[in-house]
Amino acid sequence: MTEQEYIWKPATDFHLKHIFECGQCFRWNRIGENTYQGVCQFGVLEVEQITEDTVCFRGLCEGNLKEHCHAYFALTKDYASLKKELSQVDEYLAGSIAFGSGIRILNQDLWEMLISFIVSANNNIPRIKGILERMAIKYGSKVTWKGKDFYLFPTPEQLAKASVADLRALGLGFRDKRIYETTQSIYAHPEFLQELQQEEQTEVIREKLLTLSGVGPKVADCIMLFSTLKRLDVFPIDVWVRRVMNDLYLHEPDESKVAKAKIERLAKEKYGDLAGIAQQYLFYWRREIS
Repeated sequence: MTEQEYIWKPATDFHLKHIFECGQCFRWNRIGENTYQGVCQFGVLEVEQITEDTVCFRGLCEGNLKEHCHAYFALTKDYASLKKELSQVDEYLAGSIAFGSGIRILNQDLWEMLISFIVSANNNIPRIKGILERMAIKYGSKVTWKGKDFYLFPTPEQLAKASVADLRALGLGFRDKRIYETTQSIYAHPEFLQELQQEEQTEVIREKLLTLSGVGPKVADCIMLFSTLKRLDVFPIDVWVRRVMNDLYLHEPDESKVAKAKIERLAKEKYGDLAGIAQQYLFYWRREIS
């Protein structure tokens, strides 16, 4: 690994808080007013928003940092055009886009997202972050930068060494067996993740993900949206998304009883193949104003 720096200018449609606190990632932390630090698939990275249109990426990583940043943060994706298109759907979505205008959906490591979102089931973000950090410290590879130790997310080979009891000790609760079974499955069949990356049909990917222990429909959709699978047409539904869709459009007296299929149909009709991006704007806006 080498220490590198990359300045992105002019930076457009990019806001640190919007990106790192919209529920899509768990290993990034704010370390300054305009700086976040994280561990991702290529190393350790600090991202500083120097001005509105200047972002500095610096860190210790394998390969070329500029190339990694453009891929991971989707810097070449024209979010201005996407936001313009989605803002025409209705005033509600336009308002949520204005609120979280700097969101970019990250292209995170598929394996890490698979385990991370199994951990996320019926969980809260601080606890998810704690579990994943303990998992990385226990089983991942250590990287030292600026005098501080960081730990990469464990590979399937590294995590496969953990027993159910070992995983339970990380605070996984009922998820321990599910993480164990999925890890053992991926370790035994490493081609599974590669096949997902090569598959073109979203429904086929979803069906394959649902065969893994601990992966339900919402977890599968999160994995597809926030990983290198880049499925922007999926619409993960959690309590916040169910609430905002009911409040804005459905107006059912008991939001908890609104059928997931009904919300999915509505999202498909309104947002089409950009449903995943729309979901992030709506999710972030509804959660932040609560």
